[in-house]
Amino acid sequence: MEELFQKRFRIPSARASWHNYREGMYFITICTHQQKTHFGRIIPRPGLEENQLELTEVGRYVEENLQQITSHYPYAEIPVFVIMPNHLHFIIIIDSADDSNGNDDSTCRDVACNHSNDTSNRDVARNVSTGNGCQIHMKISPQKGSLSTVIRGFKSAITKYARERGIAFAWQTRFYDRIIRNQNELNAIATYIENNPYK
Repeated sequence: MEELFQKRFRIPSARASWHNYREGMYFITICTHQQKTHFGRIIPRPGLEENQLELTEVGRYVEENLQQITSHYPYAEIPVFVIMPNHLHFIIIIDSADDSNGNDDSTCRDVACNHSNDTSNRDVARNVSTGNGCQIHMKISPQKGSLSTVIRGFKSAITKYARERGIAFAWQTRFYDRIIRNQNELNAIATYIENNPYK
């Protein structure tokens, strides 16, 4: 059933209800809003099989964040990824037991919310926030150590970077995930990701 949040309906999660998303391997696809080519453009290379992707400033920042995901989320690792002009594919490995830094991901990091430091939202913050982040968002948001926490933090970081520099940018809502169940699936998906630019 749809739930109301701030008088708006929320679409129920598409995540598998039987899986906790706090461990395992996942194939992730994230798209830009309306499939706009925010990350770069494909440059044909005549006579060569491999085309070249020329990254934009936002695309370069996306690449940097994907490469450094473990420094922000010690329980997450991205061994393979590809950036395309309007979407990303990557494999992410989540192991919550590896969160040795004790990072507190429960605090609201939603850029659009920004209750804790945006003075224009002070009244809203007073009503729904208590010291350690936005309590309403904590109820509906992913918990520490989960796949959704990593993806939300990653997407928010890119959005914030673009906004601070006056770059027009937006993500498509949510993301697509597929649970990788065995080594054969892992190998097949890794090959697909690596070959994606050729296609």
